[in-house]
Amino acid sequence: MTTCEITARGRVQGVGFRWFVQRTALELGICGEVRNLSDGSVMILAQAEEHLLNSFQATIQKGTSFIRVDSLEVAKMEIAKKYNDFEIK
Repeated sequence: MTTCEITARGRVQGVGFRWFVQRTALELGICGEVRNLSDGSVMILAQAEEHLLNSFQATIQKGTSFIRVDSLEVAKMEIAKKYNDFEIK
C-alpha cells in the first residue's frame, strides 16, 4: 500500500473539485482525504496500490469542463495514517 500527498493547482476551488476527487477515489477503491488550502490549491492524501494511484492521478489531472488542473505535485509518504474511506475535509 502506497500513500501519496498530491497538491493540485489551477481552477480547483469553488468548482466541485473535492467532490470530483472523492467520487473518483471511491470508484477506484482509494482511501484518504481531500481539503482546500488557503493558497487556492487543493491537498489530497491518497492511499492505495501504486497502479490505482496512477489511474487516480491521470483522471483528476483531466478534470472536467468546470475544473482545470494546471499541475499536480506528488510526493510519496513514508509513514502515514491508515485510512478506511475517502473524506472531504
